[in-house]
Amino acid sequence: MAVSGSKDFTPDVAEYIEEAFERCGLELRTGYDARTARRSLNLLFADWANRGLNRWTIEQVIQPVAADIIEYPLGTITLSVAASGSFSLAETITGGTSAATASVISKPTATSMTITIPSGTFVATETITGGTSAATTTVSAAPSLEDVQSSIDILSSVIRRSGQDIAIQRMSRDDYLNIPDKTTTGRPVQFYVDRQITPIIKIWPAPENSTDQLVYDRLVRIDDADASVNTAQVPFRFYPCLTAGLAYYLSLKRAPERVQLLKTIYEEEFERAASEDRDRASLSIVPSESSLRVTG
Repeated sequence: MAVSGSKDFTPDVAEYIEEAFERCGLELRTGYDARTARRSLNLLFADWANRGLNRWTIEQVIQPVAADIIEYPLGTITLSVAASGSFSLAETITGGTSAATASVISKPTATSMTITIPSGTFVATETITGGTSAATTTVSAAPSLEDVQSSIDILSSVIRRSGQDIAIQRMSRDDYLNIPDKTTTGRPVQFYVDRQITPIIKIWPAPENSTDQLVYDRLVRIDDADASVNTAQVPFRFYPCLTAGLAYYLSLKRAPERVQLLKTIYEEEFERAASEDRDRASLSIVPSESSLRVTG
């Protein structure tokens, strides 16, 4: 008998839900059944984020720094404008209607700028003014915080200067709080992640130039299961863990007599998935000279 020759088994959300209901000894019947299952699936994804399981969602961010700017969004906030060329890096911009303020981090195009987390909400068509340059322009679209709010944490970070990457060390909230002068300038050597709903990375010392780059690997959220026709943002090897987890979550609401069994299955699948979802490095054992000494 011939094998299929295909490797494209990609269940959609509806198929995961159907399988989970079957494991609960239930039949998917109504739109509410599907809706409550999608909710459980999204809660399962949140649990995975807490367990640090979704390493396939790691993204590398190359964040330009601006002289004297200490705080940066954990991700990118882009402000679309009519023209960005006349604004200065690191200056504060203010919305004429909203009174929102932010600092300019970079100007990637002639009609956009990346900014720090704004104090307030910029609105489309309002005029913004630069505090240093006195430049003005019109906002084309209100900036979105979604990219930043999808960030879970930073795994590692470096400062890139003249093509060379220099590691910087993470510090705790207390360590950052105890720095006497947070405005000291130099090459950043430490960072602190303020894990708010809109998370911030704070670096120290404050950048001494606007040419260095802050490069970091961040863990971001798995895409939501918004509709039954969506595919889940998980790799093939995690299909069993996802299905078992969803069945367990549904049993808490619909099949209490199967909770213990399905929980056990889920935890076993989770352990296998977590063991697989790890970094690997080569291990070499080199004998010391003393171990090679011949005695007689």
